[in-house]
Parts: sequence; C-alpha cells; structure tokens
Amino acid sequence: MRSLNTRSLLLAATAGLGFWTSMPALAQDLELDRVMLSTGGVGYFEYEAKVSGNATLTLDVPLDQVDDVLKSLVIFDDKGGVGGVELAGQEPVAQMFRDLPFGPEALESPVALLNALQGSEVVTSGSRMLRGRLLKVEAETRALPGDGGTITRNRVTLLTGEGIQQLVLEDAEAVKFADPALQAQVDKALAAIAEAHARDRRSLTITATGTGSRTLRVAYVTGTPLWKTSYRLSLPADPTATKANLQGWAVLENTSGQDWKNVELTLVSGSPVTFRQALYASYYVDRPEIPVEVVGRILPNVDTGGSAVAEVADAAPKEFEQFDRSRAFAAESVGAAPPMPVMAPAPMAAGAGMAEGATEVATTEALTQVVFRLEKPVSVASGRSLSVPIIDRDVPAARLALYQPGVHDRHPLAAVRLTNDGETGLPPGILTLYEQGPTGFAYVGDARLAVLPAGEERMVSYALDQKLRVDHAEISDSTLTAGSIASGVFRYETVERRTMTYRIAAPAREARGMILELPKLSGYAVVEPATGVEETDRYWRVPAKLDAGKTVEVKVVAERKGASGLAVANLNDAQIAYYGASGAIDDKTKAAFAKLAELRRAISARDTAIEDANEKLARLSEEQERLRENLASVPKDTDLYRRYLKKLDEQETAIENLQSSLAEAQDARQTAQRKLEDFIASL
Repeated sequence: MRSLNTRSLLLAATAGLGFWTSMPALAQDLELDRVMLSTGGVGYFEYEAKVSGNATLTLDVPLDQVDDVLKSLVIFDDKGGVGGVELAGQEPVAQMFRDLPFGPEALESPVALLNALQGSEVVTSGSRMLRGRLLKVEAETRALPGDGGTITRNRVTLLTGEGIQQLVLEDAEAVKFADPALQAQVDKALAAIAEAHARDRRSLTITATGTGSRTLRVAYVTGTPLWKTSYRLSLPADPTATKANLQGWAVLENTSGQDWKNVELTLVSGSPVTFRQALYASYYVDRPEIPVEVVGRILPNVDTGGSAVAEVADAAPKEFEQFDRSRAFAAESVGAAPPMPVMAPAPMAAGAGMAEGATEVATTEALTQVVFRLEKPVSVASGRSLSVPIIDRDVPAARLALYQPGVHDRHPLAAVRLTNDGETGLPPGILTLYEQGPTGFAYVGDARLAVLPAGEERMVSYALDQKLRVDHAEISDSTLTAGSIASGVFRYETVERRTMTYRIAAPAREARGMILELPKLSGYAVVEPATGVEETDRYWRVPAKLDAGKTVEVKVVAERKGASGLAVANLNDAQIAYYGASGAIDDKTKAAFAKLAELRRAISARDTAIEDANEKLARLSEEQERLRENLASVPKDTDLYRRYLKKLDEQETAIENLQSSLAEAQDARQTAQRKLEDFIASL
C-alpha cells in the first residue's frame, strides 16, 4: 500500500449542491489505480486524479453498485476537503417530467407533443406561415384516386389574430414553439430520455475543495465475485523425500464493467462481515391524516321528546363549568400530532488518515485475513477472467497411507502430510498433484486443501492405494468395577471396552508410513496404544509403520467409564446372583446380596405353593363340573348316582382343605415379602 498523509471522509449522497462561492475547476479524469478483492464477496476499488484548487470529478458506476457506493464511498485528500456528491435519482426521467407541462407519452410522436401542449403559441413555416395558439391536431384519412388505397394526414388548427386557421402538418417545413422556455423544456426532456437509454449506469459528480496541486483518491467497496484459489503440488521421485514444490494460483474475474489497466491488485483471503442497504431507494414516513377544522359549522341535536321530572336542579357551579370547559378542550386536542422538529444536517467528521511508510511485502497476514499483493500491475479487460500465481516455494511434505474406513473399508488412501512453514496462512482450494517419474512429471490425483494457518499441517488424500490391504475385527465387553447399596438402590460403576484389531499387509517391495483415521466414539478414550495417537474434533489418528512385505497388527483399545443405579426391589434373581458373585464389590455388599437371594428364595417357595394350590383347585373345579353333569343324567335311586354324589362330597372336602392351604400360603408369602421390604429399607 502506498504512503499517504490524508484524512478520509465518509460521504452521504447530496443532491443539488450549488453553494460554492467560486466556480470549481475541472480536474484530470479519475482513473482506476488499485483493486482489492476479498473472499468475503466484496471488492475495494480506488481511483486517482490530479487536481488543483477546487475541483469537480465524475465517477461512472453500474446502477446495481450505486447502493454500495453510497454506503462506502471515501475520499482521501491530504490538502483539501470534500464538498459532496451529486447524482441523478433512481428514476431521473420520471422525476424530471413531474416538473414539465407534459408527460413522457407526449414525446412518442409530433402529433402527441402538439396535442399535449394545447394552447401554446407556435410559428409555422413552409407553404403557410402562421403564428397562433394550438387548438388541436386531428388525423384525417382520404382515399387515393384509382383505387390507390388511403392516406392519413394530420390537420393542425390554430387560433390566430385573423381567426381560426388550419394547415396540414406534413406540408409544413417547420413548427416552432414561440416561447423559448417551452422549447428548452422539450429539449431537456429529449436529452434526459437519450441519457436514460443507458439505464444500467449512473454518474456521480464529486466536488472537492482545497488549494494547490495535489493527488485526490476516491474509493468504495462493492459486491464482486469470489476469487478462487487452486494449488499444484509436485512430488519428487524419491518417496522418502521430505519436501515438495507448492504453487498457488488465484482465479479472478473482472465484472466491474470497466477495463483494468495497470492496476495494483491485492487479494484478501478472509471472512469479513459485509452488508447491503438500499440507500438509493426513496422512503417516506407514514403520517396520520387529521380532518380540516371548519369554523362556524353548527349541527343542532335532534329533539326526541322529553318527560317531566319531580325537581329541576340549580345551574352548575362556576368551578364545575370551568372544569368541564378544560376537559372539552383536552378532548379536542387528542390526536393532534405535535409539529415535527426540523433536523439540521450533522457536520461531516473527518476520519483517521492512512499510515505512512506501508511495507511492500507481497504476502502479509492480518488478525482475520491473509493479504496477497501482486508486485506487478495487472491489466484485465471487462468481462474476462485471470489466473495469477500467488505462491511458488518448497514446503515440508511427507507421503503416507491414510486409512479412512468411512471412505473405503479395505484399502487406504494415498496422502501427503503438508506443513505450512511460511509466515502467512494459505486459503482453501483444490490441490492438483503431480509426481516425478523417469520421463517427467505425471498427474496422480486431486485433493482438497482446507484453510492452512502458518505453523500447522494438513493431510491431503488424492488416490486409493490398492497395494495395501486392511482387515479388521472388533469386540466389545463391559466390566463391573465397583458397587454399593444405599437407600434401596444398587449403585455401580462399569468400564466399557471396545477392542479394534487391524491387520495390514504391506506391498512386497515398498515400506509405508500409515495413519489409521478412526471415528471417535462418544465418551471413549484411547488407552492402547498409550502414545503417538493424535486427536481431532472427529477422529483418532493412530500411526503405524509398515515394512516391505510384512503384515503388521495394530490393536486399538478404547474405554468408557460409566455409572448407574438400579432399585434393589426391581432386581431379578439372575442379577442378584451376578452382582453378588462379582469380585468388584466389598464383603458387606456381597452379604447383602446373599441375604437378598435368601429372602427372594423364600418368596419364590411361597409363590410355588400358591401356584400349586391354584392348579389343584382348578382341576377339582373341572372334575366337579363333570360330576354334576353326570348326576343330572342318571336316576337318583341308582348306585351310580349315589357313587357320583359321594365322589362330589369328597371333592368338596378336598377343595376346602386346599383353600385353607392357599390362604396359609398367601399369608406366608405376604410375611416373606414384608421381610424382604424391611431388609431393603434397612440397607
């Protein structure tokens, strides 16, 4: 950046600046001198001009950039000040016709213009020389002789000093408005329409005040296409080499609507906060509408009749009358908008000047962005693209195999570990890789390079390495590590272990360095290998060294500790037996589980007795139903009837005994359940 001793003034668009005491001098045209493109989607454009004294400058910008220009326009003038900026409105033709006695439709034809200016004084020349006021122009159609069709001509009617006279408009050599002011208005309207044909651009007139010759710079920020980065990495023939050549290229487009001729180009990689605002549009504040007060209008009430009252009250006292009048006045005042204050324009404050002695470093790194400044001027025609080199140096690069099971389950990827040993970061981009061979360099693949800050490294993968084969297996187990009972809850701790085993077969004649990039398991930590494991936000990276022709086995063990609790009353017999036999709990807790098992066995025995009694009762009920059916089908005075009756009596006795046993078993079960509950409560 050049050395300047200036002050910057942020400008708002100001229309109709005509208060200069002296006529501004014309200045050299503004020429584009500096362009800065950002990956934030904006570009900084700086123009330069030599001026002397008061000066007027013109800046031509596309219509869709006017909002950005009004938002960000800044002027650097170290020996002067800024008067303002003037430009045509967003719809200059429509705004201009508001002040003219005719509309834009009047300029569609001579007939339309003359009829629109009815009553204006005109002077005609040609076959008839007349002077008068326009009444009307009317079209008339007549047939041509010999079936030659028809012809339409326009007859002009004028009111002259000698009365109403007519002429054919097509026969007149000229029709001129007698009023020079009206003629000037027509000329102005036609010029505005001609200028409006270039609707996609606007011209800003910038006025500057000052003394002596000086350099004036005008700059603004507007939306531009993103510039892109692409890289080329050339790998040497030796696979064990630790360096590779990295080239970085910036791809950019000139969509500014003007040619860039020998401009200073700077590329910025960052994510600045940028806004847009419709400053060029017209906005109006909605105001409430109130009725106009009309004095003297009286509207008496309609009489709807009355009725007699027992007593008429005296007139209201004076103080009540005064109060009522004040309340009425207040009611009339409700809703009346107070007068709006007239706001004087705030004075324009000067901004901080640019620093002197800026360095000429090609690449610099700021707090939030990396800046690439091209040391030679650049020329790009409007609408064309350009690719320029921004990096060309050797960087630390180590080849390795990168196993990503989510990409391929059997083969790793060929990758390179890149280290940025420079002073500035590298923006993201596509990386094309070449490898040197016996006959020269050859293409080997593409990779994606994320943002690479200075001092950090990235692994970029570019192809599938089918010379390596990976087989893997996984087992999981959970181990109880501690447990205790309190308040009827068994609280225990466990360790969950995931063991992942990878068998990797190296090529017969090639050694490899390898990284196993494994997805992280939520809550787990790697305990084996104990050293050398890297961790990212999503992966574990486990290194492995492969000798040529060998098969290596890499075991990765991840553990997760957990704690939980179970209500003792809800434990089943299998759980009680498992936890009671575990070596991870103390003797007191083991004794509690043994007692729990004993009490649960007592309850189970009672449940068995109850179930057995219920089954016997069910069988007896079925047998009684059969006997009753038999009794109903045989005569009462037979031996068979008496036999059935005796059997039924015996079964009734058995049922009574079983019911008594069932009641005793149920009582015993309740007693055993209370003992269990009391024991759990005592724990």
